[in-house]
Amino acid sequence: MPITLTKSNKFGVEVLKIYLILASYSLILHTNSMDQNQGQIDEIQKLLTKLNNGSMPADLKEKASQQIERARLSLKYGGSLSQIDVTSKYIDWISSLPWDKKTEDNLDLNKVKIILDQNHYGMENIKKRVLEYLSVLAIQKKNLGTEAIRAPSLMFVGLVGTGKTTFAKSVAEALGRKFARIPFGGLSSVLDLRGQSKTSAEAEPGAVLRAIRRVGTRNPVILLDELDRVDPQSRSAIMGVLVELLDPEQNAQYVDYFIDYPFDLSQVLFISTANNSNSIPIAVLDRLEVVQMPSYTDDEKIMIAKKHILPKLMKLAGLTSENLRIDDALWEKITRPMGYDAGVRSLERSIETIIRKAAYKIMTGQGNSFLVNDQNLRDFI
Repeated sequence: MPITLTKSNKFGVEVLKIYLILASYSLILHTNSMDQNQGQIDEIQKLLTKLNNGSMPADLKEKASQQIERARLSLKYGGSLSQIDVTSKYIDWISSLPWDKKTEDNLDLNKVKIILDQNHYGMENIKKRVLEYLSVLAIQKKNLGTEAIRAPSLMFVGLVGTGKTTFAKSVAEALGRKFARIPFGGLSSVLDLRGQSKTSAEAEPGAVLRAIRRVGTRNPVILLDELDRVDPQSRSAIMGVLVELLDPEQNAQYVDYFIDYPFDLSQVLFISTANNSNSIPIAVLDRLEVVQMPSYTDDEKIMIAKKHILPKLMKLAGLTSENLRIDDALWEKITRPMGYDAGVRSLERSIETIIRKAAYKIMTGQGNSFLVNDQNLRDFI
């Protein structure tokens, strides 16, 4: 028997439809909420696993575990998701720092001298100073059995292009240590060096611990480059942190504001550079062994260009000695094109220009082998 829909029946059907829609929507919200909660639980579990697998000190692990628990409770009672993001970033950092990873030093001074000679022409007095410095570290390890560095940190002072940065890299290579560079040029805030508290919006560790994490060992060579170029308004605060960094009695308990826990920097070999030391406070200089970098003579520049700069740049460009040669009689003109220069930067730029012109000529079918001499020099520079 067919059912005739009255107004009341039609109203009841509409109400039923609305009820079913609301019930479906409620079920979807409940399911999404369960999925979201499960995702949050999974994230908390991942953080705990990462923390437990880390090699940080036990009391730091306990402190981080309490932070994870606070994040879990915050989420359970409707707290902000930003709490889990902050905690996740913090756990990632403390888990990836090399708390107990280091490289073994090569303190065979004969091998060190070979590497220094391979990388640098001349500069015998500078090499001797470095070897004497490393001799102290070798004797400390042999006779005292200590891993902490007690010798003052090296500081290379000299004009642009005199080899300060490359010498620091050579020391790291000779010792078999990882190398990291922290540029101080234009450093405008002590927080860039010390880090920012994890409660701040864009918090992250400072340049020192970022360098430590990047190289993955707790005893690298860290180059503090261009100390004389720090922003004048922040110089006093930054130099205050430098005093702590360079003092072995203090840097064993170095605290970055983000990590908020002491990290031992006593096994880091800090090397500094500056064009001049006039703007560097006495308190910092007292903790440095200043090595004055001499200017190169023209003869030294020519030998450096022939033995080091030209072969290196040609290899990078994919050229061989069959593609490009430079007449020996031309080197004096290339070395001093615009007057005296203490370093080799201008010379390196001139050689780069010659190599680019040669590569262009080869790729445009103008030849495959070139001898740069006095007659065609204008075609290449």
